[in-house]
Amino acid sequence: MDSSTNTSQIEFEFLPFFRSYKDGRVERYFGTDVVPASIEESHIGVSSKDVVLVPENNISARLYIPATLNHTQKLPLLIYFHGGAYCFGSPFCATYHNHLTSLVAEANIVAISVDYRLAPEHPLPAAFQDSWDALKWAASYSDGNGPDNWLNKYADFQRVFVAGDSSGSTLAHAVAVKAGEEDLGGLKLLGLCAIHPDFASKVGDLSPTSAWNFACPDTAGWDDPRINPAVDSRLSRLVCEMVLVCVAENDEMKERGWFYYDALKKSGWKGKIEIMETPGERHVFHLFNPACENAVRLLQKLASFINDQSYE
Repeated sequence: MDSSTNTSQIEFEFLPFFRSYKDGRVERYFGTDVVPASIEESHIGVSSKDVVLVPENNISARLYIPATLNHTQKLPLLIYFHGGAYCFGSPFCATYHNHLTSLVAEANIVAISVDYRLAPEHPLPAAFQDSWDALKWAASYSDGNGPDNWLNKYADFQRVFVAGDSSGSTLAHAVAVKAGEEDLGGLKLLGLCAIHPDFASKVGDLSPTSAWNFACPDTAGWDDPRINPAVDSRLSRLVCEMVLVCVAENDEMKERGWFYYDALKKSGWKGKIEIMETPGERHVFHLFNPACENAVRLLQKLASFINDQSYE
């Protein structure tokens, strides 16, 4: 077989969303559309704008606030990491923009939706580093003197949450663990929402997915604490006081969420954890059918979790 034929060979594919070729070409079929941010009030009462977090790595984010606020009102801050097997997805595409807009409106919160670097152009741990840098960037505003007036005026840095769906849950968990070891100044990471998370374990033969192995060439597989929290000695020191795990009954990854729930409960971590299983649904159904009854219930659950004042 000649070299010209080799260059067209598929290296990895995650259809219908992504394909990578051995010649280095990448085709993304999801997350490439861009919905403009809107400083003006949206039709459901949310304003958004884009900001650069780490210029040297081209890390940016989309910020959201409810459109009706006063200067004395401080709201919980959510830092969100999108899914997409570390290879596709974007805060700026319609799917995630609409999801964050709806969540901000429902929960009455401030949100930062992070645009981290994607594999294979930027193999893991790039996304982990970018996610941590995003949390540190947010923490730099905790004294109220950052360059962005939205965060200075409206974000309550004593009520900060991280969340993500699928691979984004893995990133949210990773920053919550690391936050237990690092100084974040006046930022208090209160809670974590892991929505249909992607973890791995020898228990139950939850092998690392092919997407993980592709995106993370240096992985140790089952023994990699980034994908298997049960082997992470830091798990019991998870900085959050409350964790919500969401799974779906017909999701082929459902047991990975239950594994995370059990691992955290057994670790000696002293916080409050709960799990919500949605009947009859598949992986990240709420992103692709946001108007269905179960998606509305999931959105309401996320909102009530973030606004739970019993742990303030």
